Amino acid sequence: MTERFSGVIVTTTPFLPGYRVKRVLGIVYGMSVRTRGMLGRFVAGIEALVGGRGSAYLAELEKARNEALEELKVNAAKMGANAVVAVDFETAEILEGFIVVTAYGTAVEAERES
Repeated sequence: MTERFSGVIVTTTPFLPGYRVKRVLGIVYGMSVRTRGMLGRFVAGIEALVGGRGSAYLAELEKARNEALEELKVNAAKMGANAVVAVDFETAEILEGFIVVTAYGTAVEAERES
């Protein structure tokens, strides 16, 4: 998966087809911590009782993933990177109802191959 976020290329692959890595700048990450409010937890509880997809939590996870990617991009740009390779995600729950999504990868300076 390769996506472009405001000028920073983000990819899960360890390389960028058509680009040459000029310089590795280091590990970069972005993080998002989200929680469902009381009503959201109630709706999720009902979904758990009746079975199904759990759309209340899926929506929160998607928001958290997008926030983590955006922060990753911002942090990479602050390091002088125009790309992040080998991006991966980690998800955890802390306390009750708080989800943490971390996106991490290697910030690089890359240029198009001629």
